[in-house]
Amino acid sequence: MNNLLLMVALPLFVAFLLPVMHRVSPMLARVAGPLTLAVTGYLGIALWVDMQAPVAIQLGGFMPPMGITFYADQLSMLFALAVTVGTLMLWPDEPEQSVRQWSLALILAAAGCGLALSGDLFNIYVFYELVAVVSYGLIASRPTAAAMAATLRYLVISAFGAALILAGIALIYQATGTLNLAQLAILAPEHLHNPQGLTAFVLILIGVGVKAELFPVNTWVPEVYATAPERVSALLAGVVSKLALLVLVKLLVLVFQVTEAHLIMLVLGILGVVTGELAAWRATDYKRMLAYSSIGQLGTIFIAFSVPGEAGMFAGLAVALHHLLLKPALFMLARRWGGALTGLTGAGKSSPLAAGLFILLALSLIGVPPLPGFWAKLLVLVNLAGQGQALYYLGGLVILFGAALEANYLFRVASRFYQEQPADVVHQPHRPQDMLVASVLAGVLVMSIFFISPLTDRLHTIAAEATDVETYIQTVQPVQLAPISVAMEKP
Repeated sequence: MNNLLLMVALPLFVAFLLPVMHRVSPMLARVAGPLTLAVTGYLGIALWVDMQAPVAIQLGGFMPPMGITFYADQLSMLFALAVTVGTLMLWPDEPEQSVRQWSLALILAAAGCGLALSGDLFNIYVFYELVAVVSYGLIASRPTAAAMAATLRYLVISAFGAALILAGIALIYQATGTLNLAQLAILAPEHLHNPQGLTAFVLILIGVGVKAELFPVNTWVPEVYATAPERVSALLAGVVSKLALLVLVKLLVLVFQVTEAHLIMLVLGILGVVTGELAAWRATDYKRMLAYSSIGQLGTIFIAFSVPGEAGMFAGLAVALHHLLLKPALFMLARRWGGALTGLTGAGKSSPLAAGLFILLALSLIGVPPLPGFWAKLLVLVNLAGQGQALYYLGGLVILFGAALEANYLFRVASRFYQEQPADVVHQPHRPQDMLVASVLAGVLVMSIFFISPLTDRLHTIAAEATDVETYIQTVQPVQLAPISVAMEKP
């Protein structure tokens, strides 16, 4: 299991060596980062393939809750691999970017893996903040006034979110005396299924929701995505937002399995879909349209995860993975298509491959069969209807409303591609490396059509394992935790 620790330690170690490497050999520094992520990804894939059951590692040999616990199941490994492979595919490559951005990208990969694998709230918070700090640097890598202003706004909102997370964690620790997730799973029914526990959940939900583009703390999204480098926007929208979701889903499953927590996620998800899709429908800028649509699609994912139990986990994973593929691919087209949507008139003639990719991705985003987006949305709608409650029915109707708006504004953009190109407009061809990333992601999307059945079975297995609270507790050795819970009892 040392390889599990290397997924965090190796990128972090190389990130701090890169400046030294760059002084010795700029070429060595240029290849060291991608090579490190490739090795890290290989280690993660090997662990995931060989994994027969969840495993827990106690760092330094200190038993929980005193030590640091890493917990790896199929869900955690899936997201750890997503951040590693995603960072590799979206590696900073703009000419003006330096070794500083390469180091930040490696730290992002390391912190993302740590966030996915951590088994206690303290280290989840540490890695979450590390992801946030690195994000500030990556967003501000373009030294423009707009980028600086967007970064400052993102920093202020993220700092507010971090304060809320700390307040929620403090309430949990005051009630239970521990931050280890396995021990919290044992103590939660007695100590946290009450108004204090629900307050802690809401604070953490809003705080972590900053990264997950959750309503109402998502006002930073359009400014950041419009001004940051396209690969950074793709990373934030496609990967980092899913890591934040993973944190919330773990807490929901292990600690806050109460109706009120699910309904709060449902309501905020509904508001996210409505506000995001309406704003995307009115957008006149390509990157801002993608940013607002990302808010709406993250709202759909929150609605899916609000369904209790394995069904909600299964549906949420389906739409989250679908968004993880689509959104980075769409942002890869933004380097040449950024700016006013009116400037895309006739773009399909100069970039036929890019236009074809956009239409393919748009069809799946809307949910046109047999593309994966159709099956993911259908799964969410079926599970929402199965709850038999008015609020869940409303969630389903809102998703359909969002799909209708998506069809309107995405087809409106696609129609511009084949209109007569103005004589004074010249469209530059997309860069080969951008098209390669977009094509690979679109290719994975198309290939998944032919493997729907095995993919569904695998997602079912992941969802069942992720919602098995007893297995989580047993894997982290709850016998060692029991005396602590007794000691925390109030006289």
